[in-house]
Amino acid sequence: MIKADIGLIGLAVMGQNLVLNMNDNGYAVSVYNRTYSKTDEFVNGPAAGRNTIIAAKDIAEFVSALKRPRRVMLMVKAGDVVDDYIQQLLPYLEKGDIIIDGGNSHYADSNRRTAVLAEKEILFIGTGVSGGEEGARRGPSIMPGGNIEAWPHVKSIFQDISAKTEEGEACCDWVGNDGAGHYVKMVHNGIEYGDMQLITEAYQLLKDGLGFDYDAMHRVFREWNNGPLDSYLIEITRDIMGFRDENGDVLVEKILDTAGQKGTGKWTGISALDLGVPVTLIGEAVFMRSLSAMKKERVKASELLSGPEMKIRPENVAGFIDDLEQALLFAKIISYTQGFMLMREAAEEYRWTLNYGSVALMWRGGCIIRSAFLGKIKDAYDKNPGLSSLLLDDYFKDIVTGAQASLRRVLSYAIGAGIPVPTLSTALAFFDGYRCERLPANLLQAQRDYFGAHTYERTDRPEGEVFHTNWTGTGGDVSSGTYEV
Repeated sequence: MIKADIGLIGLAVMGQNLVLNMNDNGYAVSVYNRTYSKTDEFVNGPAAGRNTIIAAKDIAEFVSALKRPRRVMLMVKAGDVVDDYIQQLLPYLEKGDIIIDGGNSHYADSNRRTAVLAEKEILFIGTGVSGGEEGARRGPSIMPGGNIEAWPHVKSIFQDISAKTEEGEACCDWVGNDGAGHYVKMVHNGIEYGDMQLITEAYQLLKDGLGFDYDAMHRVFREWNNGPLDSYLIEITRDIMGFRDENGDVLVEKILDTAGQKGTGKWTGISALDLGVPVTLIGEAVFMRSLSAMKKERVKASELLSGPEMKIRPENVAGFIDDLEQALLFAKIISYTQGFMLMREAAEEYRWTLNYGSVALMWRGGCIIRSAFLGKIKDAYDKNPGLSSLLLDDYFKDIVTGAQASLRRVLSYAIGAGIPVPTLSTALAFFDGYRCERLPANLLQAQRDYFGAHTYERTDRPEGEVFHTNWTGTGGDVSSGTYEV
């Protein structure tokens, strides 16, 4: 009887495609789905004729088909469903067996699962898998973390099925202990939110501002994809601009303008707030999805609230499009800068050892945010592993310094025309704040001390020495206790 190298539970599209990918790479796979009809459809449909894909009718049969140490990958809905399957598996597993959660789980859950299963001598991996259906089938970006003892047992499988760079490097490497893999995937998804919102803002500037039709926008995105913005999301946007439905009409024009979300962008924003990292661009992208969902309210507001005509009339249209390309590049770099700052702070907080160059390498192929300049991010961290911000690397410093004038011009047109550009705007606000030696937070501290006796430090006194002023003469000299948020 054939023994499987790995087992996979959950035969939705991602699960099915990963199984086929594993099998293509020479691995025998045991498969199980809660509804056996789904398993039967798979093995007699997409997996027909593959005798090294083994269908199981129950968990016991599924586990018995696995080589030791048993490797079980869960591709199921995040949350309680993962824990339910872990509990179903445990009676059939032994010391050293491995459970892999490949869904979009919250990193805190992976922290917990790593610890709980270690007590039972079961090894846990929480791994991000990015690339969608096509990536799962042909090569995704894989970001594993959890119990390092499990890595040697899955490394060859994961790296064989992952996407490869042009140099043949696998877009998969060990990220770190506990929930590090899912944290990196969460940040990846947050950056994805930002990238998508930036592109939609460019789309509205072209469509409503300049009055471009879809053929013209298709040409613009096609040109951008041949330049520094070369990326998966620009590529698919080009394709969407050129797609027509069965009636010959532009399909995207008929899609309702209310965006959905599954939570990873929100988790990124919450983590940024918890850790005190100004991940402003991703935050704005999440809030714009929430604003888009307020469709009925927006329709009513459009009838009652007036603003300028949404038209842009630059003297040189081609020059504006060039500026918009540079503005997108600027903002995209800011988004990645903030994402890597967040990962650095999380690594310190949770005592993870993250290799940021390796993370950039994992994102160079297979994943949704793959883009041309990720190789430059890897170079920056290879050159300086302790780099605190991408903006301090010579390559990225020169780009944003050179592109800022373009972004400022684009924003002046957008604001004048009343076209909402929150992520483009916040990218510039972050840049200007980050490069500002002295911010007006001194006034903010004075205000806090005035109404709440929260104290302040002085520039003319030693660092760490705190002061409180009786601003009104009647407030007293007792200061508030200190706290950190």
